[in-house]
Amino acid sequence: MNHSIYSADRSTHLKIVVVALVAGILVAGFSISTRNGSDEGYTQAARVMKAGKPVAVTSSANSLVR
Repeated sequence: MNHSIYSADRSTHLKIVVVALVAGILVAGFSISTRNGSDEGYTQAARVMKAGKPVAVTSSANSLVR
């Protein structure tokens, strides 16, 4: 028996692909089935902010280092 994937025949590669596909489907199905069905706690309210008059900053308390 050779344990190298490089020298495996076509049927072995097909078996590996099928097992990986089935495992992926099982994980996806499990995650979908355990998901919470209600979206009551996950809603967000958006606040609308409107622009006011332009503001010009003429002085600042920050020091400038050059």
